[in-house]
Amino acid sequence: MSQANLSETLFKPRFKHPETSTLVRRFQQGSAPSITSALDGRTDHRWYRLLNRLLWVWRGVDPREIIEVLSRIAASNAERTDEGLFDTVVGYRGGNWIYEWSKQAMLWQQKAGLQDESTTKGREWLNASNLYSIAAYPFIKGDSLSEQALVLANRAYSEAATHLGGGLRQLDFSIPGGSDITGFLHLPANADGPCPTVLICGGLDSLQSDYYALFERYFAPLGMAMLTIDVPSVGLSSKWTLTQDTSLLHQHVLQSLCDVPWVDHTRVAAFGFRFGANIAVRLGYLEAGRLKAVACLGPIVHNLLIDPLQQGRVPEMYLDVLASRLGMADASDNALRVELNRYSLKTQGLLGRRSPTPMLSGYWDNDPFSPEEESRLIASSSSEGKLLPIPFRPVYRNFDKALSQTAEWMQRHLR
Repeated sequence: MSQANLSETLFKPRFKHPETSTLVRRFQQGSAPSITSALDGRTDHRWYRLLNRLLWVWRGVDPREIIEVLSRIAASNAERTDEGLFDTVVGYRGGNWIYEWSKQAMLWQQKAGLQDESTTKGREWLNASNLYSIAAYPFIKGDSLSEQALVLANRAYSEAATHLGGGLRQLDFSIPGGSDITGFLHLPANADGPCPTVLICGGLDSLQSDYYALFERYFAPLGMAMLTIDVPSVGLSSKWTLTQDTSLLHQHVLQSLCDVPWVDHTRVAAFGFRFGANIAVRLGYLEAGRLKAVACLGPIVHNLLIDPLQQGRVPEMYLDVLASRLGMADASDNALRVELNRYSLKTQGLLGRRSPTPMLSGYWDNDPFSPEEESRLIASSSSEGKLLPIPFRPVYRNFDKALSQTAEWMQRHLR
């Protein structure tokens, strides 16, 4: 089936689809203050979703395209579940978040279909993948339109990878007690033999297909491969529920790498963003013999999980994402707080103990998701800990510099 026909089949109207912001029914306790975050974007009182323009641009989306799509959503006169929020248009139609971003993705998909075999064709497929991923964001469970956009994001990503430099292998991993999961192994061009590899532990509001720029700009030039898998309950790992054993899937993948011929399983590092740092640091303790290093940016490993005051400082959308991942879409805020406490690596008796795995943690001042002491706790718990302060402004330049420093730090430990 062609990509165009697949799009038409997936999004063919069947019933009145639930609108994303209504899928988690927590007892609201006031609105969180406005935030601006390097990793998460910024809040706007007229939007339900965090607008993460920095990372969207970093991934390759044209800033003008972002403005154009957001403008179409904001200008819509269609019915909304909340008239005060632009991105709550009901149904798959003009003005709906998923519709508008998917429509933009389809334009790039059509351009790619007209190209001969070339890098340009790969870039256009990658643009389509990025836009489908934004359409599906923030990947709340039960959002059928989001799930359909997610299917198209992964298909477009697979198409992109076949036309871009370097090799991509789609790998299936067997996980005891449940469904297999699929990961993408990215190999640097002209790789000679098994490569040192970075295992990516993404956040709860991202897909594994969102990290191509990380590989292309930072790992591939240093001769490192990159392996991605989705976190439990997201994307290609959606059949798995997120539990207190957050690193379960990544742990089984790590243990399977000795059977993957393109990976040097004796030289593997883990890299985690936000909640993905919870997974990466946990691996640093439980799989110290298999990991050479762990790095994380803006980690969520303790404070946000145990402190109700800090939970009150983050946007409602992110709390909805947490509730959705934990299978608590109908739970009260108090019940959610009790459950989140169990996900703290300090509560679990890991973080704070000495780990033989070298760990780097980067942080931004006044980060509402991850205060400085979070990163200090990670660095001080490691035998070779490194603290990486990241100035907030200029945001893009300092983000790029932090990623370069982190990649070089991992390369040193993978030699």
